[in-house]
Amino acid sequence: MKYILILLLSINLFSVDAILKIEKDVEQRSRIAIVDASSVVNENFFKILLADFKISGHFLADTTHYKGDIDSNYLLPALKSKEYVLKYTLTQQSGTKLLVRLLKASDSTEVFRKSYAIPRVDKTPFLAHRAVSDINRVLKYPDISWISRYVVFSRYVASKQSEILLSDYTFSYQKVIIRGGLNLFPKWADAGQKSFYYTSYRNLLPTLYKINIYTGAKEKIASSEGMIVCSDVSSDGSKLLLTMAPEGQADIYELNLATKSKTRVTSFNGIDVNGKYIDNESRIVFVSNRLGYANIFKKDIYSRAISQVVYHGKNNNSCDTHKDKIVYVSRESKNTFGDNTFNLYLTSSTDSATRPITTTGSNQFPRFSLDGSVIMFIKNRGHSSSIGYMNFTTQQSLLFPLRGRKIQSIDW
Repeated sequence: MKYILILLLSINLFSVDAILKIEKDVEQRSRIAIVDASSVVNENFFKILLADFKISGHFLADTTHYKGDIDSNYLLPALKSKEYVLKYTLTQQSGTKLLVRLLKASDSTEVFRKSYAIPRVDKTPFLAHRAVSDINRVLKYPDISWISRYVVFSRYVASKQSEILLSDYTFSYQKVIIRGGLNLFPKWADAGQKSFYYTSYRNLLPTLYKINIYTGAKEKIASSEGMIVCSDVSSDGSKLLLTMAPEGQADIYELNLATKSKTRVTSFNGIDVNGKYIDNESRIVFVSNRLGYANIFKKDIYSRAISQVVYHGKNNNSCDTHKDKIVYVSRESKNTFGDNTFNLYLTSSTDSATRPITTTGSNQFPRFSLDGSVIMFIKNRGHSSSIGYMNFTTQQSLLFPLRGRKIQSIDW
């Protein structure tokens, strides 16, 4: 368990900032106003729409919560200065239904109209995400379908007790998928988000399982003495990168799911964890203490040569990858008995250029979106925590407050 604790400590040290506010040229974004035609006003739904438009980076949304008629093409004179007006009506009886109409503000021409429905009221946020993603697509802006994806995360509920949940990216929707015992390190098994891997400590041996979120079907993948964690999945889903410690020290292995054979990727009398595929899955980056402190390294999967990735900071204890891009955490302060600053940095496996993503707070769990255009992270500042996002394409950032129990790990 000591290696599990080391991994948990390294994961729980960072937090979120994402305040690179290099704003996209205002003239390149569409000015849009939102008119609520619902019979019962849902203020939270309106705020989710605003957040979706903001993080897209393609819209300047008026924050005024206008009221109006869904069927009428009449627009208030104050709205004529906008480029578009979105009218919507939301009903939440026996499920949730949403009707949206996008009008050109200049002449009230209808540009887009669509109805959405979902049987469960608690999944209402996803209707906002789908509608804004569709509007973005209709107006031929770069894809933002990532806002409709699930986030999977583990959180502690008591001593040696945790649960794994699904949420939307704003954390407005949350559903417990697994409870009872210590269940950690969820990792999506496929791009379609039908299943995820997780580690269970309910039995004598730490065991890796795969669970289907729609059917509940559960499959045992592997077990190992000491620890077993799935840190990455190949693009075709056929191979996993695992952190295991069958001989007492944590190393990285590649598991072939078809043959169940394991290839040892690292071999070090210390700690190698958090392996991530990079460079068309020919290499990995990982966290190791081979310099006497946590740092980021890279190596070819089938060769012994290892090279250092990060040359600043004395505690670079987490990373994620997308193609040749690497995001990592770096400690910026050293307070023995107080809070430390951990910031996120972006670099590449092909050159040494590095740029900061955050500048304040304790930032942790950096995760790339499926297309690599956005980074999700968790920011701890003072006694508050937030889920944060940085859109690299548009340089937009958002923070949503997190309330409740401590998150152990997260993936999307």
